[in-house]
Amino acid sequence: MVDEAFYSHPKVYDLMFPGGGPAVDFYRAESSRTGGRILELGCGTGHKLIPIASDGHSCVGLDLSPDMLAEARRKSDECGVAVEWLQGDMAAFDLGRTFDLVFITANSLLHLHETDDLVSCFRSVGRHLAPGARFVFDVFNPSVKVLAEADGRRRTRESLSFTDPARGQVRVDVAETYDALAQVTRGTWHLSTDSEEDVIVAPLEIRSIFPQELPLLISQGGLRLVERFGDWSGAPFTSDAFLQVCVCESG
Repeated sequence: MVDEAFYSHPKVYDLMFPGGGPAVDFYRAESSRTGGRILELGCGTGHKLIPIASDGHSCVGLDLSPDMLAEARRKSDECGVAVEWLQGDMAAFDLGRTFDLVFITANSLLHLHETDDLVSCFRSVGRHLAPGARFVFDVFNPSVKVLAEADGRRRTRESLSFTDPARGQVRVDVAETYDALAQVTRGTWHLSTDSEEDVIVAPLEIRSIFPQELPLLISQGGLRLVERFGDWSGAPFTSDAFLQVCVCESG
């Protein structure tokens, strides 16, 4: 289940996570390589899909959060880009059509905490893949050291601080604990300004998927992992890679 409070402030989300960069370049290149119809699951405010649609591709974005979708729709309309935005749950969906590329980015897959939900998602994806289509997603590569540091203490994330035109400078603090049994990091995010502490307080819970279990989950979902990269340049995946960028096909 997506943490609704975290995604109920889409304009703030875009200031904290402005998008762009090599991830957008990667998915634009994937879209140009496959062509045809493109589906993004967990599309958020359209960081990836709006640039892809601006390249002339037929795009559909699905997300559980109505607030994020409303902002995505506003942004695409402002840009004059046609995207079909749909509310739905990536854990189980049926759009009644197939696509040439399906992708999930920015750790959105990790909102599915239960193994059954992950497998159900992969099966739903498989039913929406056209012949020869690809499913691409990225999740972080869990670091035991980082997970061990999730001790519940509130820490400032300097790299995430941003300027809000309405509020001024915003500081981002996060307190996290790691539930090893569930493989879920349970966090509380605190956004504060110089004049007001905790303007926004929102929970965010993210699952970890370890490298050895990932191919098994994909296989149980009826798909086949054909490539796994360690970064956006296509470097080989290694144990110390920050990312798991996975390319899958129908099993």
